[in-house]
Amino acid sequence: MKNLFRKSPSIGSWITIGHPTIAEIMADSGFHWLAVDLEHSVITIREAEELIRIIDLKGVIPLVRLSSNNEVQIKRVMDAGSHGVIVPMVRTVQDAQYAISAVKYPPKGNRGVGLARAQGYGVKFDQYSHWQKEESIVIAQIEHIEAVENLDCILSLDDVDGYIVGPYDLSGSMGIPGEFTSSQFIDVMEHIRVTAEKLNVPGGVHLIEPDPDALSNLIGEGHQFIAYSLDIRMLDVSARQGLARVDGF
Repeated sequence: MKNLFRKSPSIGSWITIGHPTIAEIMADSGFHWLAVDLEHSVITIREAEELIRIIDLKGVIPLVRLSSNNEVQIKRVMDAGSHGVIVPMVRTVQDAQYAISAVKYPPKGNRGVGLARAQGYGVKFDQYSHWQKEESIVIAQIEHIEAVENLDCILSLDDVDGYIVGPYDLSGSMGIPGEFTSSQFIDVMEHIRVTAEKLNVPGGVHLIEPDPDALSNLIGEGHQFIAYSLDIRMLDVSARQGLARVDGF
């Protein structure tokens, strides 16, 4: 079992603010993993490297949610020390295999070899080469109805380590954006859960709002890989809740 899933459920969060203090505070809060979000943020590759370093040095698993399924970006964030990638908009088994190949060195993949932080700047290349075979992580983001239709094949790949549902994009692809209580959406979510359980692939959802009760419900439903909110929503909700207690504000 990979380190990411040695604690169950594995609970992490999303970082969209590219300041090292954010990574430090969140890493100290007790999350098992933290994902640096390159898809829906203005975080640069240089800032991502610094965030990855802080998360890693704090003993938390650093992941990167890619801006796209791009082999060059995958190589750069892995060389920077990310333990793995969360791949957006995986729709087909070919999409998943492409990401796996970009994460792994030959012969399993086609990732080019560089000497950067991940490889100890050259000193730890042999150690890293062995590590990436067994411990590097590929998480498929299931956020389109086409991915649901191909789910069995996607999750059957040996090196797809888990999945996470992107509820807003998934519901949008179904023509019901944000309608998470509709029977159609609930049925699709149940199909995803049952398929993953059958294939013994850990997975879950991104709970956008920082709601502890909703988090408990997701754990009770059996989700094993949960992203609990993100930095900007935690900041916003905390500020608003505090001000709401001030009479006449």
